[in-house]
Amino acid sequence: MGIVAGLDSSPDFTRIVVCDSDTGAVLRQGYAPHPLESPEGGGRPADVDPQVWLLSLGEAAGGGLLEGVQAIGVSAQANSVVPLDAQGNTVRPAMVGGDKRSQVAAADLIDALGGREAWAQAVGSVPQTGQPVTKLRWLARTEPEAAARTAVLLQAHDWLVWQLLGRPARRTTDRGGASGTGYWSAATGGYRPDLVELALGHQAMLPEVIGPADAAGTTPEGLLISAGTGETQAAAFGLGIGLGDAVVSLGASGSVMAVHPEALVDQYGMITSLADATGMHLPVVTTLNAVRAVRGTAELLGVPDLESLSELAMKSTPGSHGLVLLPYLEGERTPNLPHTAGTLAGLRRESMRPEHGARAAFEGMLCGLADALDVLRGRGVDVRRVFLLGAAAELPAVQAAAPALFGTQVVVPQPADYAAIGSARQAAWALGVSQGTLDPRTPPVWQGAVAQVLEPGEELAVGQAVRQQYVSVREQTHPGAL
Repeated sequence: MGIVAGLDSSPDFTRIVVCDSDTGAVLRQGYAPHPLESPEGGGRPADVDPQVWLLSLGEAAGGGLLEGVQAIGVSAQANSVVPLDAQGNTVRPAMVGGDKRSQVAAADLIDALGGREAWAQAVGSVPQTGQPVTKLRWLARTEPEAAARTAVLLQAHDWLVWQLLGRPARRTTDRGGASGTGYWSAATGGYRPDLVELALGHQAMLPEVIGPADAAGTTPEGLLISAGTGETQAAAFGLGIGLGDAVVSLGASGSVMAVHPEALVDQYGMITSLADATGMHLPVVTTLNAVRAVRGTAELLGVPDLESLSELAMKSTPGSHGLVLLPYLEGERTPNLPHTAGTLAGLRRESMRPEHGARAAFEGMLCGLADALDVLRGRGVDVRRVFLLGAAAELPAVQAAAPALFGTQVVVPQPADYAAIGSARQAAWALGVSQGTLDPRTPPVWQGAVAQVLEPGEELAVGQAVRQQYVSVREQTHPGAL
């Protein structure tokens, strides 16, 4: 068929991969950091001029990288809002990331609609600080003039697709991106303009939601641009996950998502009901604490890095001599304990050794994520294997414990630009459909991720005992929290 490109505009950089459209083989790639200035005190800025995304894209595509490319797919960071005026100009910088400014706005919105369950029924998620709907409420309360001028709402990948197409009158998005806004329902497949009005104070134009294999349009140079999607959905598509697969991401916080044939409504708001990039659904459960719990333990034990902490943990045994860490260092979302702290239980003279503390940290992190997995399993989501992502997935202490604690096969893919690869696969799909060589219901079959496969094997019973030890401490400390 030809050559396609996938572009991933993450919070810090743009990556581009150019792939063979038949096999998915990566032929060449480009990279450029975003020219962002850190705010006072470091960290990522919450407001970003979207032009920096275009500058980074241009730099990443330099040196003839896109020569011969027939179609481009775009993914970009979730939880972003680009407010435009009636002429298509940005009203203010884009609002990006898990923006803590909007905590009060999230609580306001939850109350305004009648509680968490009302939101879960309406759009499959409860307002969180990062979500576009919450940012709109913050904008209306804090910058009313900018809110009043806002006529069009786009997310980062919508805006980039629109720019690549030469800013046409038609603006588009996909199901995956729309499902993260807080004003589109994956269950009904429709917008809730009333929720935009509730947040922003007035109606705004929203992009047309097009199908997974649809093209958003063609550039002035004749390049086909596919629908685009959010970074999470693109990474899932790049990994090639399907029914029976879950993805556990180990960042400072954690997330668990799985492919499911229908949208899930969770009255407690623990499940965020996203759509994926293929026409299926992608229920997500997040934890506030994952790698931050093991980093904190490394600092407590005076260990220089996570590799050393893993080495220390391997000197202990499953169950950490009875030590159990509930890793709720930042409060917790799953279970919903926003104001709690972490707990270290089972202290006895024989357990008070550094190696047992190290092991308890890894087991606590993984058991917290197993709780999140069980939220999905409890709703009928089939989990036969777990893809484990993040730098911490390479640590021996994680790989030794994860299969038995999750109770299933664990796949650790080699590090790669899966979001960019997923975007390229989407481009190949749209190209094939436009040429009549692919079915709009069936994406192209690409070679799977190169990965290490870990089985629970004989450790399964031991792992389940460790898990039960953790659950007992959680129930004793926070009865009925899950």
